[in-house]
Amino acid sequence: MSWLVLVLSGVLEAVWATALGRSDGLTRLGPSIVFVVAMIASMIGLGYAMKELPVGTSYAVWVGIGAALTVVVAMATGTESASVAKSVCLAAIIGGVIGLKLLH
Repeated sequence: MSWLVLVLSGVLEAVWATALGRSDGLTRLGPSIVFVVAMIASMIGLGYAMKELPVGTSYAVWVGIGAALTVVVAMATGTESASVAKSVCLAAIIGGVIGLKLLH
């Protein structure tokens, strides 16, 4: 259960990071509300997962999922350019997250 919560919390990290970028410095109400709600839910989930999983592994997986999904969303929406080099780097992040899971 902790792993599922951790993965969902990582997805929520991507949600709040994307919403923060779209909030125009927290001046747009809708994205600002999404940012705050997703951030709180993401932190609660991370804290829950850390009750059973090691802190280092939990944090690395949470950040890796959030960072990778944030870049993928940005590339998919055209707010960030896509390239082979970026794809290779994303694959390295995802591979690291999978490796940490397998080693736990």
